[in-house]
Amino acid sequence: MKTQLKKGVLEMCVLAVLERHDSYAYEIVSTLADSVEMSEGTIYPLMRRLQSDGLVSTYLVESDAGPPRKYYRLEVKGAEVLGQMKQEWGSFLEEVNRIVQG
Repeated sequence: MKTQLKKGVLEMCVLAVLERHDSYAYEIVSTLADSVEMSEGTIYPLMRRLQSDGLVSTYLVESDAGPPRKYYRLEVKGAEVLGQMKQEWGSFLEEVNRIVQG
C-alpha cells in the first residue's frame, strides 16, 4: 500500500523539487530515491509527460564528464498545478487524519 501512495504523489514531488531549482533527471531521482523509492526508469516517462503537458521545459548544459545534460525547468503552468496539488494534498491529509485519529 505504501508503494501505491508514493506513486500517487510522485508528480507532485518532482514538481516540488523543480520549484526549488532546475535539475536533470538523475539528480531528481537521487533527491527523491530514499523517500519515494523511484528509479531512473520511472522518471523519464514522467518527465516526458510533464513536458508535453507544458508543466516543465528543458534546456541543455554542457558537461565536463560527457555529453550535455538535459535540465528541466518548472514553467508557470507547472507552478500553478503544483500549488493546486499542494492544496489538495493538505485537504486530503486533514481528512485522512480526522478519520484515522477518530
